[in-house]
Amino acid sequence: MTILEMCDANAATVSVDATAEQAIQTMLDRRVGAVAVVDENQRVAGIFTERDVLRRVSLSGREPARILVREVMTTPVEMATLDTSPGEALATMVERHYRHLPIVDDDGHLLGMLSIRNVLQTRIDTLTRQLDEARSIRDAR
Repeated sequence: MTILEMCDANAATVSVDATAEQAIQTMLDRRVGAVAVVDENQRVAGIFTERDVLRRVSLSGREPARILVREVMTTPVEMATLDTSPGEALATMVERHYRHLPIVDDDGHLLGMLSIRNVLQTRIDTLTRQLDEARSIRDAR
């Protein structure tokens, strides 16, 4: 399974011209902890996460509707490509304390957003399947 196959169907995104309020609303509507911030060519310009809301928006004293997401997004962004294995993606996420990793093509266009939840769910599904197979073999004896 590739990391793109592990992702949710459509990555949540906002434009670099969006406000923090719009980004937060997108996160709430999509029930995700991060949105990719993309330029007019759908290239990843940054990532806006729950941590950015806490660290850069909530205590700023400014209204989220008056803050441009480009002012408070995380950049540069660590990204994965289709050549990145699930193990490599997981190692990067664990080592760097990331919960989300944008997946891009060679030109930086967003293809998907991998979350730690996606990786862990895939690992749980694999282990469950292996356990079920081992039980079946044992019970067949």
